[in-house]
Amino acid sequence: MGGFLRINDIFQPKRLSFWESLNAWIFVLPWILGFFLFTGGPIFASLVISFTHWDIVNPPQWAGLANYETMLSDPLFFQSLKVTTMYALVAVPLQIVVGLFVAILLNTKIRLIGLYRTLFYLPAVLPIVSVAVMWRWILSRDWGLINWFLSLFGVYGPGWLSEPEWALPALILMSLWGVGAGMLIYLAGLQGIPTDLYEAAKVDGAGPWAQFLYVTLPMISPVILFQLVVGLIAAFQVFAQPFIMTQGGPQNATLFYLLHLFRNAFEFFRMGYASALSWVLFMYIAILTMLIFRFSAAWVFYEGEIRNE
Repeated sequence: MGGFLRINDIFQPKRLSFWESLNAWIFVLPWILGFFLFTGGPIFASLVISFTHWDIVNPPQWAGLANYETMLSDPLFFQSLKVTTMYALVAVPLQIVVGLFVAILLNTKIRLIGLYRTLFYLPAVLPIVSVAVMWRWILSRDWGLINWFLSLFGVYGPGWLSEPEWALPALILMSLWGVGAGMLIYLAGLQGIPTDLYEAAKVDGAGPWAQFLYVTLPMISPVILFQLVVGLIAAFQVFAQPFIMTQGGPQNATLFYLLHLFRNAFEFFRMGYASALSWVLFMYIAILTMLIFRFSAAWVFYEGEIRNE
């Protein structure tokens, strides 16, 4: 059957010539060099530095595991890890719930819906420094917008950023400012749900709440997983907000992990210890992420997958 192409002929990859391969590598070379110079190289260097004592001025001195052993006797290490973990455990679920709620509200066909979506998304693209300065004013005890609003009802608002028991909740509240980015992703997921699923649910007598539980949530569960992982990683890298608004205070109530790392690196010039802190954070995030993926099979549904019941 010489007049017909065989399937193997169609899908067999074409063997590139030497010059074609060379051209391909030339085009990829800038990215490879950029990765090793600006990403891979610094990552490997930080791992080596974490086993040294280095103050930038003097040559590094090999210290073995001394920097990692120092963490065990550093109360600020445990405090910063505790603060960051508490922030992530509360702020990330709140962002998921609020972002999904806003996306559901904006997943309607009404006049000016594009304008409403834009208004909800705009805060997510504002510079974090200007946002932190604005929220520092909003959360002020004496002239802040929140305490002024509470005073209308005869409530004397607390010192949101000056009292240890309120400082971290205030930063968690501020984190909801940027839910517009997550809202946009949820909105895309909601619009990808086939409408015939809702129609079938209505035929079976399912109300709005049942449709949400048994249709909407399972269908967007991969989106929720994505938001959970990305939100967790972002929560453990919070720096600008506490640095600008509280400087880790009061009484280290907002001493986030990256703020502690920054101080050791660029205030105390303990580069070896700071590098060790960064690698512990990397391992901590990696373990939490793997745990999330490990248990995601129990609640994440992928459309079209076959399950053996």
